[in-house]
Amino acid sequence: MVELTSTRSNPMIDPGLHVWGWEIPVYLFLGGLVAGMMAISGYFLFTGRYKFANCACRVLPGISLVLLSLGMLALFLDLEHKLYVWRLYTTFKILSPMSWGSWILLLVYPALVANFLVSVPDFAGRRWARLRAFSDRILERHLLVRWIGAVNIVLGSLLGIYTGILLSALGARPLWSSALLGPLFLVSGLSSAAAFVHMIARDRDEREMLARADNGFLTIELVVIGLFLIGLITATEAHIRAAGLLLGGPYTAVFWVFVVGVGIVLPLVIQPLAVSHRIRHTAVAPILVIVGGLLLRIVIVYAGQASHWSPI
Repeated sequence: MVELTSTRSNPMIDPGLHVWGWEIPVYLFLGGLVAGMMAISGYFLFTGRYKFANCACRVLPGISLVLLSLGMLALFLDLEHKLYVWRLYTTFKILSPMSWGSWILLLVYPALVANFLVSVPDFAGRRWARLRAFSDRILERHLLVRWIGAVNIVLGSLLGIYTGILLSALGARPLWSSALLGPLFLVSGLSSAAAFVHMIARDRDEREMLARADNGFLTIELVVIGLFLIGLITATEAHIRAAGLLLGGPYTAVFWVFVVGVGIVLPLVIQPLAVSHRIRHTAVAPILVIVGGLLLRIVIVYAGQASHWSPI
């Protein structure tokens, strides 16, 4: 998979291995964000909240399609052999994370389109009116809507955890050699998505529901980060050196100040106050969570590339 993903190499990091640029962290972040939005929108469909006219699930599928396409564009820009990407779909290798990810992404698009058709936004135009009429017929079939919601939850969860497994499957980097990267990226994606939907939701109860959910996701994220670091510092010497990149090394400040402090702890202080109506709901905490989610991917990707199995 490494050979597919970049045109850049830097012998100062590791001779013979390619170096990922900004495209991969952006792809991982947008993939995780869309995964979380699919899970949230699917939950709203499954529980019947889609029946409310101001439900955020009416706009999430369209936004998700745009963001996922931007993420795929970022990934495509980083590919070394762009003309041969179609070959990923000529076979399926059960032990290849790239193969799993390619087919999951192929299934995600129709799931998002089906979700979009459940509640087409009300725009002007004769063709749009026909699409709205088709959407209304789908809404009458509540069992079908619940199935669409369930499929979006499952595929969203698979997409979210895949973004972490994509890194953990690369054994050449000890920082990535952890089974916890999948759950970490999944819960981080859910947290970023909950923050985003909390920010754009028009219904007050929905905003409070998502703020409470985000508090839970952020708490779990802190626990998983702790377990991730404990797993590194209690493993081999190479893992301990890799953990040192985040515990006193060059990535320490951005990780602990911006990812953990600003992106997780500070929102965990602000959002409970908003839920308990001690302060107003604002976009500050959601923006901090989203930025923290992006920085988490940047730090993990770049610090991982700086980690080695043998000292340099």
